[in-house]
Amino acid sequence: MLDASITVYKEMGPGLLESVYEFCLMKEFELRGIFAENQVAVPLIYKGYDLDKDYRIDILVEKEIIIELKAVEVVMLVHEAQIISHLKLTDRKLGFLINFNVPLLKQGFRRFVNGF
Repeated sequence: MLDASITVYKEMGPGLLESVYEFCLMKEFELRGIFAENQVAVPLIYKGYDLDKDYRIDILVEKEIIIELKAVEVVMLVHEAQIISHLKLTDRKLGFLINFNVPLLKQGFRRFVNGF
């Protein structure tokens, strides 16, 4: 994930919209033969009830790894809470929060593990 993200960052640079990085990262995964889906709809379940609504995950890699993309000046706690909630609600173990609006991409790359 990090290498593909760095490749996109080097090619496109900082300061673009999140959607630009999403489309470019999807193409980079395709070029590398990595299966990924973007804007994955996840059913909203509350207390066992399907509320007939969905929320979306930016990118789901190999049906297991959640990527939440940002292009913001500062990653806030709510952004971290968002990826943690996605992991919990989908029973996934690994997720990455990637902020492309940084001088060096590794500064905007965070790994999250769901402890279940």
